[in-house]
Amino acid sequence: MKLFLKLFILSVLLSGQGCIVTKKKFDDMLAQKVKAEGELAEKADQLDKAEKRLRDLEEQQAKLAADTATLGEQKRLTQRQLAELTMEYDKLNAYYKNLMTSSGKMNRDLIEQRDQLFAIQENLDKTRKLNDSLSTSLLERERKVKELETILARKDKAVQDLKKKISDALLGFKENDLTVQVKNGKVYVSLAEQLLFKSGSVEVDDKGVAALRQLAVALKDNKDVQVMVEGHTDNVPIGRKSPYMQDNWDLSVMRATSITRILTNAGVKTTQILATGRGEYAPLMPNTSDANRQKNRRTEIIVTPHLDELFKILETN
Repeated sequence: MKLFLKLFILSVLLSGQGCIVTKKKFDDMLAQKVKAEGELAEKADQLDKAEKRLRDLEEQQAKLAADTATLGEQKRLTQRQLAELTMEYDKLNAYYKNLMTSSGKMNRDLIEQRDQLFAIQENLDKTRKLNDSLSTSLLERERKVKELETILARKDKAVQDLKKKISDALLGFKENDLTVQVKNGKVYVSLAEQLLFKSGSVEVDDKGVAALRQLAVALKDNKDVQVMVEGHTDNVPIGRKSPYMQDNWDLSVMRATSITRILTNAGVKTTQILATGRGEYAPLMPNTSDANRQKNRRTEIIVTPHLDELFKILETN
């Protein structure tokens, strides 16, 4: 269902104006709503996969660092072995030359020493090749580890810079109304219900619109981020049901959609943003008191940086 049509029908139902809707049109609109919810679930699943891929990347970085330390130890061991074999080879080679200049002496020993010398020479060549191979592999792994560390450091700096930019944009609002923090490499902007909505409403208040427009200014020029608007409620059932809002889950989705529309109208690209709702199923606090329930009624705007560079490095391994 197009967002404009959905909002129009919702506004008619919520405002109480009379409107005659045929059963066929209602069924069509309901089917489109189900389709939209399916698309939202698919987007959320894609985001979960991306987060898992990030964790896999961080685990691979740790493994690369551990492998690098092991290879370094192996290289030092082979270098010691190479030095010892070189010394032994030099001694035997000198001894062999002395035997060659001593006519008729210890012919049998000469043959034995020569065979030993050839064996040591062969072992020396193998050890040298192994050492060269380990050195090349070690350098390559060190390069990849440094590359990963550089990209991760750049990503962390970008996240911190974005957090500061968002915090500065929302500096004029009360701390009880919103918070900005970094968790798991993402920027979380948590907006309290009292800043955005009246109880049970999906229409954003004027002060909430002002905050969201300021947030959009901080986000719209960042092309390398993905924005997810996530609605949350407490566990108190909604007071008035409608064909389009049966429970807190519907309420959280519709609120997220309202916020998303304000952000996109203010300049955030539609291809960068996803609206979703989690209803009462991801509370910050147990819903055992009015204060806790108030904290649970919130909207979280989660800003995630793209990780294309890390994925490319992983694919080359």
